[in-house]
Amino acid sequence: MESTTKRSTAEAIVDAVGGADNVLSLTHCATRLRFELKDASGIDVKAVEKVPGVMGAVPQSGDRYQVVIGGGVQTTFNEIMNLPAMANVGKGVSDADVKARERAKARGKVAWLDAFFEYLSDSFRPLLGVLLGASLIIAFAAVLDALGIIDFRSADKPAGWVFWDAMWRAVFYFLPIMVAYNASKKLNVDPWVGATVMGAMMTPEFISLSKAADTVCTTNPLLGTQSCVANIFGLPMQLNDYGGQVFVPLIMVAVLALVYKALKKVFPENIQMVFVPFFSMLIMIPVTAFLIGPLGIWLGNGLGSGLAWLNTSAPIVFAIIIPLLYPFLVPLGLHWPLNALMLVNINTLGYDFIQGPMGSWNFACFGATAGVLFIAWRNRNTEMKEVATGALAAGLLGGISEPSLYGIHLRYKRIYPRMLIGCAVGGVLTGLLGWASGGVKTSVFAFTSLLTIPVFSPMWVYGISIAAAFATAMILVIISDYRTPEQKAEEEADRAQAEADLAMEKARKAEALAAPSAAPAAVAAAGGGVATLVRTDVVAAPVAGKVVALADVKDKVFASKALGEGVGIEPSSGRVVAPVSGVLVTVPDSGHAFGIKTDDGVEVLVHVGIDTVRLNGKGFSVAVAKDQHVMAGDVLANVDLDAIKAAGYDTTTVVVVINTMTLEAVVPRTSDVVALGDPIIDVTP
Repeated sequence: MESTTKRSTAEAIVDAVGGADNVLSLTHCATRLRFELKDASGIDVKAVEKVPGVMGAVPQSGDRYQVVIGGGVQTTFNEIMNLPAMANVGKGVSDADVKARERAKARGKVAWLDAFFEYLSDSFRPLLGVLLGASLIIAFAAVLDALGIIDFRSADKPAGWVFWDAMWRAVFYFLPIMVAYNASKKLNVDPWVGATVMGAMMTPEFISLSKAADTVCTTNPLLGTQSCVANIFGLPMQLNDYGGQVFVPLIMVAVLALVYKALKKVFPENIQMVFVPFFSMLIMIPVTAFLIGPLGIWLGNGLGSGLAWLNTSAPIVFAIIIPLLYPFLVPLGLHWPLNALMLVNINTLGYDFIQGPMGSWNFACFGATAGVLFIAWRNRNTEMKEVATGALAAGLLGGISEPSLYGIHLRYKRIYPRMLIGCAVGGVLTGLLGWASGGVKTSVFAFTSLLTIPVFSPMWVYGISIAAAFATAMILVIISDYRTPEQKAEEEADRAQAEADLAMEKARKAEALAAPSAAPAAVAAAGGGVATLVRTDVVAAPVAGKVVALADVKDKVFASKALGEGVGIEPSSGRVVAPVSGVLVTVPDSGHAFGIKTDDGVEVLVHVGIDTVRLNGKGFSVAVAKDQHVMAGDVLANVDLDAIKAAGYDTTTVVVVINTMTLEAVVPRTSDVVALGDPIIDVTP
């Protein structure tokens, strides 16, 4: 059953983005499916978001499109790629064709900026899993350290715990190689070439250059740091520790891409496999060691020093700015430079001062989600309960904000102001309480979750700040609701419509199970009192007005005839009568729809207006009740058409035969203007 559900979700997502023929490529990150489409202009975001398992949809520049799934994105991605319809996706179109098509599209004045941040994002996103894994390994060690079980900062701790350090340090030390690999893939360069160039800076041979006889090292008396310059064939080369660096591989790969593509133009295709990697390494390893490496170190140190100055000079301002920036940076993918700076700070300073204030943003985000979950539980909104529960779990346990952000917050505009207040409260507390200690710091890169609280110092300052941010956002959302009055009315109307549809479907199934002989008689024979079943041959007009074809009705469900064959009528008066004789199986409180089942099993739905369920009964005066038997021509309701129009709704009344598929024939008449009771549909049971 589970496989079927996932497969159905996969198929529904593909259909929602225009079908497999509209998909050029599909990748995924930690929480999102990332589509490259032929044409994304006609995709309905709301339709995509209604697919079970989808938390949100994010159209991007060009024809790029993201569908937010959450933690199960890998499974959904696999299910989609295993669909038969997706077998040829990516085939038949060369990389050059795809690139040419993208260059031909006008992505706007900031297309280069889009490309820059996409480059940063795609270089880091595939690493989220191992970064999160390392973060949790660190968190476990931090808990033991906080409890006094083991001193992880000790230089002579047992070998077992040294090995434990190796497990998480592997990710951060070799991060430059991983980033180089991903960045190379992004720029269509052999990723192993990029990884090799960066790896050369981390070999034992390169590191041993600091001990060479002709290497000159000087010590900075102020900082206590050592700087070494090696003599390489008569040329001076500044030596640096590149472990944990991210700016260096990002700059290096950008240059490598130019060199790599130039070499592919120089060498014939049959010898490119040997000579393009050879010359790429021969050129880029020295260029990186002599120029790009020192430049990247200088750039990272400069940016980190600037933020460190702000943190030292105006710690309260810094503590407030960081959590207030993140809610706007994360949706656009612009937070990656700050994440990169965190890693630079840890590598150069031995600690980072950005993650502490950033925690207030994350927990304000999670607090807002908790508020939404509370309201969803109170209102018995099953769909939102599922979305909010999953998003809150991903946040509190994994420190991942995307499920909350894309699944809920960006869909409801009332959340952001309340969440920002939570961010500000957390930031102010971080700045005030952490003033004496120079702010909240951490010596590791950690996803800000409940599990990683012990890695921050002072832990009590961090704990109070994130708790305040969480509580503030949650309480504000609970007090004022996350929905606008219009969104609240729309949700309640949709729920009422769904309940009405479900009630009618249940009634239809129940009636279908009843024996034909049990159907009530509409007419009894005058002499013997034997029940005689009245045959329904025609459906009459429930309202007077102009008849329109069902396909022209401005409701996709009715127009598609998914609910059965029928007609639409543009009413000239608000008097609504029964189109057939039978039992009323559906009469919602809103009074906008009436389901009638005749004695011989014909099911007719009269739906007054389009989306008028959202009026919650305003303008409708219902004259009948559910389970009541009516005769054709009996008054069902009186409707104020002017009030419906004034509220912005279409008054077209739809008449459909729900069980069209089980009848021999259902044929709408081609009438133009009809009066009450005029035949509009011929029926052959």
